[in-house]
This record gives sequence, structure tokens and C-alpha cells, in this order.
Amino acid sequence: MHKGAVEAVAALHAAYQAFAASDFEALTHAELMAVLDEYETLTCRLPSQMHRMLAQLQADTTPGELGAATWNSVLRIRWRLSTAEAGRRLAAAADLGPRRSLTGETLQPALAAVAAAQAAGLINGGHVDVLRDVIDRLPGFVDATTREQFEMDMVRIATGVGPKELKDTAELRLFLLDQDGPLPDDAERERKRGVVFGKQGRDAMRSVTGDLNPEASVVWEVLFAKFAAQGMCNPADGEPCISGTPTQAQIDNDHRTLAQRQHDAMIVIGRMALMSGDLGQLNGLPVSVIIRTTLQDLESRAGIGVSGGGTKIPVKDVIRMASHANHHLAVFDKATGSALALFRARRTASRAQRIMLIARDGGCTKPGCTVGAYGSEAHHAVADWAHGGNTNVDDMALACGPDNRMVHRDGGYTTTINGRGEVEWQAPPWLDNGQQRINYAHRPELLLRPVEEEPQSPRGRTAAPTTGGSKPGLAEHDTDHADGGTGTRGP
Repeated sequence: MHKGAVEAVAALHAAYQAFAASDFEALTHAELMAVLDEYETLTCRLPSQMHRMLAQLQADTTPGELGAATWNSVLRIRWRLSTAEAGRRLAAAADLGPRRSLTGETLQPALAAVAAAQAAGLINGGHVDVLRDVIDRLPGFVDATTREQFEMDMVRIATGVGPKELKDTAELRLFLLDQDGPLPDDAERERKRGVVFGKQGRDAMRSVTGDLNPEASVVWEVLFAKFAAQGMCNPADGEPCISGTPTQAQIDNDHRTLAQRQHDAMIVIGRMALMSGDLGQLNGLPVSVIIRTTLQDLESRAGIGVSGGGTKIPVKDVIRMASHANHHLAVFDKATGSALALFRARRTASRAQRIMLIARDGGCTKPGCTVGAYGSEAHHAVADWAHGGNTNVDDMALACGPDNRMVHRDGGYTTTINGRGEVEWQAPPWLDNGQQRINYAHRPELLLRPVEEEPQSPRGRTAAPTTGGSKPGLAEHDTDHADGGTGTRGP
């Protein structure tokens, strides 16, 4: 950082301390309003400097050099942000911060008019959110000149109205533009396509929203025509009809709505795909449902199981699902958390070991990582295979591909296993701010246990960064894949 910037931010701190010590009670209401005006303007302007600094940081270095897999991880770990907030700041910096050409030349922000208005304190964060959203939703047929004019018009309106009025006006402009444009083309449909699963609610249900392109529509039309027909795939039937034609009695006794029939049809179609055995592999395992639960919950028919993707399932549904051949059920002791220990003297984890790791860890064990078990690899948490580590289920842990590779590099993370069998991640110096070393994202129930003295890591069980040249004939970066599986990207 340039000395001028260091001195300026120190002066900013000093000015804030003086401002915080000010006596507002001594001001008249008119004076207080004037101070509030200046404070609001400054608050509106400050984010533009964050955009500049983030753009410069991304131009100067890479996430890997700072010890993280992505820029989202850098922001999230360094300043304890949520994944969503880190993503929001990066997206805002990409739209409103300065850009660089391939030759290093500084370019205007992607949304130059919005950035200029924010830097001048003419619009607030609510305006910026609306402007970025509506400009992003401009139809694909709108040319660059029209997009720039639309942006400037919306900024001009934003300087005189609140975010709600701005949004209403922008929605009207978008509607009028859409009427004037050509029919939607392939590019527009490809841009809008998508299916999103919402978070699981307290009732264990999840919402689904999406836009299907014509191909996906016709595929599901014919599947629903077959499997969501009256009398088909009805869970209320003793022997549901899942092929052929339902009987007249099954049709007459089917009182489900169309939406409910389509829901039940999706279960049957998915189950048939899983049981076909034709789905290949996911990180070295056949594509299958893996559920963890406890012996106590199974015996009492109460409680829940948790899938490899993090979905909570009532035990009565777990028991019913366990009757299907392509599901795996891992059972633990509720009191001690103990699981079956499997040992193997080879580099890659066996399928049975992977199932137990998926059931035990629930997902990537690096703090803050939300990648589920299905997208994670088996990581040698105690000692890397190339450094004499053992492929024992109690010496290994789950880690997504990018986070797994963060351990096997100079200046990267180190991992240990503590006395409770939990994986602890020590951050590299650039990202270490004394943060939590255990990931509770997939096992929040661990936070409910009584406070106790932290156990020591047994046997000095540590997997340190690889320095290279350890064992001839072995790869320097152990990605711990089985059967050629690949990991899913972390946040």
C-alpha cells in the first residue's frame, strides 16, 4: 500500500474518533440535520473506495497466493463475512470498480454512470442494488449504446427518488423495451434457464423455483404425462403403480392435486434412475443416496437422518428408503459418535471408507466451506500419503477439491485431528485472524455440546503443506481421488 493511502486511512480513523467524541446535544436541530446530511453523503461514497481496493487487490495477486481457493474465500475468511455477503461485495466491485485491459490499461467500470453517482454520494446502497439488478435484466437484444443510455436515464431518476420509485420506473422501462424487441432467441433462453432449490425449512420441506428451456419442458411434459397421471405413483396405495396402467380403483381413489402427483412422480423417476446403475460415479462412489443416523434414533423410530447433501430426513422415511438397494445407511452411536473403523494400506480410500466419511463429516471439513459430502474428496488429514500417511478412516476427512489442494502447497493450510476425532484447519498467515478451526456448517449439532477443555491433537496428527521431493514416483499434490473421481469446487 502506498504511504499516502496508509496516512489517509489513519487520518480517517482519527477523524472518526473525533466525530464519535462530538457532543450532538449541543447542536440545534437544524445543525444536526446538516451534519446528518454530510454523514449520509459520506456513507454513500465510502463503498466506491472498497470497489477500487478490491479491484486493485485482484489485479496484484491471486487467491492462491493468499492461501485461499477463491476470492470469495479470501473475503469470507479475512473479515468473517457470509458467503453471500462476500459474493455481493465482489460482484459490486466487478460492476463498479475500475477494470484492466489485457495490456494493463485502466478502463472505466462496467457501470460507469452508477459508479460515478455513487462516488459523488448522489445515490445510496438501495439505489445501487436496484440499478445493478435492472441493468442485468436488460434483454439480450439491447445493444451497447441503448444499454448505456438506459443506465444514464435510470441514474438520473435515482438522484431524485427513493429505491422503490426507481424500481417501479425501471420495471416499466424494461416492460416497454421487451415489447419493442424481437421474440426471445436461443441466447436469451440460455441466459434465463435454471432450477433453484431453496433452503430446507423447519417443516423439512424445500421450495423449488426455475425457468425451463423448451427442451427441458418437453422432457418433463412426457414424463409427467406418464408418471403423474391419475392413479400413478400414489404413495397412499399399498402397491403403487409405477409402470403400465393403473387400475380404475387406483384412479378413483387418487385424490391428489396435479402438483402433488408431479411431486410424487419426481420421486419415482429419480429412484428409477438411481436403481438403474447407469449413472456412473461421483467422487469414486456409484451415484447413490447416503444417509447417516444413530442407532438410538433407529430403535426409537424418532429423530432424523442426514443425507450426504445435508438434507434432514425423518427416521421413518430413512427406514423406508433403506429398503431400496442403491441407498447406503451409516449408523453411529449417539452418545460417543463412534463409527465403524475400516483400514486399508493403499493411497485411495475404499468405497466403504468413503461412505463412512460422508456420513461422519457431512461435507468439506474446512471452516466456512459449504460444499456437501457428495462434492468432497477423501483428504489425508493427519499426514499426506506422500509423507508416510496412512489411509485409515480415522486418519482421514472430507475436503472439497480446492480446499484439499490448499493443504498441499507452500504457505497453505495445515490440518490436524483432535482428541474427539474432529478435523481442525489452521489458516495460513494471510488469512489467520484467530478464527474457528472446526467447520460446523454440516454438523451444527456439535455447537450444542457442553463447553469443555479442548482436547490435544493425539500423536501430533498433522498434515502440513507439501514441500516437494518427498517420495519418488508419487505426485507432489495428493488430490486423494478414488477411481479417477474429481471434486466439486468450494466457495
